[in-house]
Amino acid sequence: MSDAQVTANSGVTEKIKELEERIGKLEGKDNQLTMVLFSGDFDKAMAAFIIANGALAMGKDVTIFVTFWGLDVIKKASFRTSGRGFLEKMVLWMRPKGAGKLATSKMNFGGIGPRLFRYMMGKKNVEQLESLIEMAREFGVRIIGCQMSMDVMGMKKEDLLDGVEVGGVAAFLSSSYKSNTTLFI
Repeated sequence: MSDAQVTANSGVTEKIKELEERIGKLEGKDNQLTMVLFSGDFDKAMAAFIIANGALAMGKDVTIFVTFWGLDVIKKASFRTSGRGFLEKMVLWMRPKGAGKLATSKMNFGGIGPRLFRYMMGKKNVEQLESLIEMAREFGVRIIGCQMSMDVMGMKKEDLLDGVEVGGVAAFLSSSYKSNTTLFI
């Protein structure tokens, strides 16, 4: 074997070893899915909770970090705004309260779009968003409301659905680091 062939074989062997180490690290990660739910659009929230429930059914641990407009999805349908500043009350007043009030990202038509989709989903026996959220909570999806976004918008933990945790970016990163897959919706 020539010196050139020995050098080439050595390079291939090192590359194979490097790839085996990388695969080992990937296989060593937890069986976990992490999502960021940034959007408060009805259709995007549907996608997030369909994926979350599907991953649960496949035996994965699922964490959803909910931030900015996504917080509309996990708000209670009604809550008190006493004790908050004028701007905070205005933001809370202008934003939808809960999954039942979300607009669609396209074809909203002044609020008719979500009603149309709900009707069509009912005809096709597709679970409603509220039901998907409830199933996710019941079967153990970890839902974390972003503390910083909540502070900016004047939201409190008691404004969110029961069982929702409140945490910062460290909570998201900790979950994401352990996950095989991280999605941004």
